[in-house]
Amino acid sequence: MPRLYDSRKRILVTGGAGFLGSHLVDRLLNQGHEVLCVDNLFTGTKRNIDHLHDNPRFEFMRHDVTFPLFVEVDEIYNLACPASPVHYQHDPVQTTKTSVHGAINMLGLAKRLRCRIFQASTSEVYGDPSVHPQPETYWGNVNPIGIRSCYDEGKRCAETLFFDYHRQHGLEIKVARIFNTYGPRMHHADGRVVSNFIVQALMGDPITIYGDGSQTRSFCYVDDLVEGFMRLMESDAGITGPVNLGNPSEFTIRELAEKVVTMTGSASRIEQRPLPSDDPLQRRPDITRAREGLDWVPTVALDDGLERTIAYFRRLLPKLGMA
Repeated sequence: MPRLYDSRKRILVTGGAGFLGSHLVDRLLNQGHEVLCVDNLFTGTKRNIDHLHDNPRFEFMRHDVTFPLFVEVDEIYNLACPASPVHYQHDPVQTTKTSVHGAINMLGLAKRLRCRIFQASTSEVYGDPSVHPQPETYWGNVNPIGIRSCYDEGKRCAETLFFDYHRQHGLEIKVARIFNTYGPRMHHADGRVVSNFIVQALMGDPITIYGDGSQTRSFCYVDDLVEGFMRLMESDAGITGPVNLGNPSEFTIRELAEKVVTMTGSASRIEQRPLPSDDPLQRRPDITRAREGLDWVPTVALDDGLERTIAYFRRLLPKLGMA
């Protein structure tokens, strides 16, 4: 049962040492809550949470969510899963297990504790969309046997489990579909387009774009996304989601590359490579549901967010011996 004697909550964040998870942990601690950060450190890193170890309300546990977890908490944010193609294709079987077994284990925990649980889903559930922009009512166009499907179908199955637990057991669920997000603490070698371009530009390497660079993405700054997470989690029980969280401003990959070159003052040239299999050509969220239900819209412009992200990588690369 939720504890009644204290307004402070004890909140579990799986994947809490990752890019998104660590920013969420910061926000929850700033609100005065206790946070149990669980991560197996496959893609997360202690560097993202080093600044928190002196905080008496912060606790770190190294654990893989594919195994059950026995803890007492008031809320659960389930963010554990590799989220970039480089990482989730490294061990695709484990990626699917993390999404599916991880969801089963966290839902089982939430059911036992009778607590609210949040699932970090993804715009990848839409696959290579034939509807643009993508509303939550769109069922997607996913290749179930492709090289990306360990992630796409794993997250789709996790959503299925969340809604079945909600219908069958009355569990309070919140499901967010996350679109491309960027900001400080992105992994420097995760293969995502923003971190790729910034690292290549700062090191003076050629900037690699796949295809002709005309494919589009929508880039949401991490602070905006975390605000969306928290508004969804705190919303009325009737708002289960799924809710798209992302920035509806759309840019081509080539536009992003040129912007990064200009902002870093780099001499890097842009090189084209073949387009990977199943890479979506368009991706932009319809955020009507988030705007109307959560009063949420992104507020950080791409130039401002890139400036902060570039500054982060300028500090990080020398520490990694990469600059």
